[in-house]
Amino acid sequence: MLQCVFLIIDVELPFLLNFFFSAVTPLYSFSCRLQGQFHLNGMHRSGDVILGGLFQIHFFSSYPDMYFTSKPKEPTCHGFDILGFRKAQTMAFAINEINRNSNLLPNVTLGYSLYDNCLQLGIGFRAALALVSGQEEQVDLPETCVGTPPVSYFATCSCLSDRQKFPSFFRTIPSDSFQVRAVIQILKRFGWTWAGLLISDDDYGLNAARSFQSDLSQSGAGCLAYLEILPWGEDPAELRRIVDVMKKSTARVVIVFAHESHMINIMEEVVRQNVIGLQWIASEAWTSAAVLQTPRLMPYLGGTLGIAIRRGEIPGLREFLLQTHPDLYHNNSFENSMVNLFWEHTFECRFSPPPAGWLEAGGALCTGQEDLEKVETEFLDISDLRPEYNVYKAVYSLAYALHDMLQCESGRGPFSNHSCGSLQRLDKALFLFFLDSTECSSCPEDFWSSPQRDHCVPKITEFLSYDEPLGICLTATSLLGTFICAVVLGIFVHHRQTPIVRANNSELSFQLLLSLKLCFLCSLLFIGRPKLWTCQLRHAAFGISFVLCVSCILVKTMVVLAVFKASKPGGEASLKWFGAVQQRGTVLVLTCVQATICTAWIVSASPAPHKNTQYYNDKIVYECVVGSTVGFSVLLGYIGLLAVLSYLLAFLARNLPDSFNEAKLITFSMLIFCAVWVAFVPAYISSPGKYADAVEVFAILASSFGLLMTLFGPKCYIILIRPEKNTKKAIMGRGTK
Repeated sequence: MLQCVFLIIDVELPFLLNFFFSAVTPLYSFSCRLQGQFHLNGMHRSGDVILGGLFQIHFFSSYPDMYFTSKPKEPTCHGFDILGFRKAQTMAFAINEINRNSNLLPNVTLGYSLYDNCLQLGIGFRAALALVSGQEEQVDLPETCVGTPPVSYFATCSCLSDRQKFPSFFRTIPSDSFQVRAVIQILKRFGWTWAGLLISDDDYGLNAARSFQSDLSQSGAGCLAYLEILPWGEDPAELRRIVDVMKKSTARVVIVFAHESHMINIMEEVVRQNVIGLQWIASEAWTSAAVLQTPRLMPYLGGTLGIAIRRGEIPGLREFLLQTHPDLYHNNSFENSMVNLFWEHTFECRFSPPPAGWLEAGGALCTGQEDLEKVETEFLDISDLRPEYNVYKAVYSLAYALHDMLQCESGRGPFSNHSCGSLQRLDKALFLFFLDSTECSSCPEDFWSSPQRDHCVPKITEFLSYDEPLGICLTATSLLGTFICAVVLGIFVHHRQTPIVRANNSELSFQLLLSLKLCFLCSLLFIGRPKLWTCQLRHAAFGISFVLCVSCILVKTMVVLAVFKASKPGGEASLKWFGAVQQRGTVLVLTCVQATICTAWIVSASPAPHKNTQYYNDKIVYECVVGSTVGFSVLLGYIGLLAVLSYLLAFLARNLPDSFNEAKLITFSMLIFCAVWVAFVPAYISSPGKYADAVEVFAILASSFGLLMTLFGPKCYIILIRPEKNTKKAIMGRGTK
């Protein structure tokens, strides 16, 4: 029978394993000899291929001597973890399910060796070595002493993502870097800028703290009031000191990256000192821990926010769990001691021979006939499978990897000379399922990993396109506005001799209509694939067009005020400053100022197309970067200045006689214009990628339509619908004839 061992681990063991193998290589190039037998709690099933698993079956353990002596001390574990045992049973269930599947690994039977790590690296290390060695007295090792690749369902430490140190480590759970960012987003969402951080004294806690501090400082979301390392095991003095720090601190938010056992210990002290009013934020290790969801702790932990592992469903698991039963014939051995421990914990009994004084104290003996369905236990509650689902996926990952290896055709394999792997070369064959290599290479910036993770494919390039519905709507609206401007211009040219056209400064009206037409057309530069010339031209055309438009409105307003002043005795001299030449000159000068701003902006820090990969992992957002935020701000600020000035002058002239009532229209049009662009700034800043361009196009079109409708709508209505009002007497307010 061929036995091949894989490791499925839930604590950060790969570092220790790498250290072990590198340490023994110089001394034992070909074999290792066991110094002693370790009697660990476990479950076993024989098979052609043995999958090994390490699970937290107990919350606590004593500290045995971890040195390799001729008589190593046995670890003492206590505080049975039912959910940890359910994870182990989930692995057994997945293996049984695979063995029944004739389409997956036909003619190969999977077995398992599952051990309790007691949430201690030292004990887990012993269990890992037991899996590697198979408990044989002497073990042959390859010359490189490289172990088989672990697959983890619960090891989240971001340190394990280092492909240089751990080239063959894979997992079915995201690294801590993701939940660190999620916690920071929670802090930002609620405005919590002052928080404390508690961590476990291992790679899980220390790396999470390092990542958290780095990301927190970069995000500017807040600061840490304190950082405390929780002790392993019971250390009353240290726990008292940590809780004292929490009590004295002004920070009411406490973030904890630690294991269930740490939280049990620290919460005992929190309850003892009656520290209430804290907002806890939990890492995935203890978010859903039922052992903490008790009436005694809920007054202190109620309202805790946490990061949970993705939930999944495993059909048939509950029926399998109901079949769990102790092995009465081997209850004194360690072959299936996990089941016996679970049985004793669930039914509060002991197998024979019981501990000394157990029966005298009123304890009962286990018969093995107890009924699981008649006892209340979370062991059978499969409504919230989170780590268990990761275990399930990890087992199937290995099974499919083996299956792919066995399906390999000679001469078409991934190894040297296109050879295939075999069960005898399992240390290499396992890599078939993963990224055909022990190394993981990153795709270029413009590429994304394929669904099979075996080659790089080009990323989708996203921009505001003429082909998508949003781009089509904006393009159609822009062309519609241009067409309406042309129609209005034609109406004014055709009726240029009528009183209403002549009374409203026809030359400036024609210039205003032409500038509005340019405003509508410049929005088209924001649609389509960004190019250097379109990036440079879009904002320049936008800025100059709108300044030309607002300048015409400003001069029209000034002319209204000047004419009214000239109508009063002694005011005739004011008209000489607002003749046709002066009006054209003023518009030209004001527009040239904007042209100068645009030229300086393009020369000093030109807008340019940019491939942004920050918004999405699998897409490239093709956008125009403004080059100089100062240049863009000055351009917008100058338009705003002219618009505000026009609004103020028109507002002052709003109560002039009816013959000068265009001031009211200008006031209303400038109010709409300013409202649109004030709303534009926050919307533009908060919109990602192509939607920023869409927001700017919308602002251009909305403000252009606002000016067109308010300034020319009433006049076109009179010209076309109410021609009886298009007389000198009606305009002067003396009737309609």
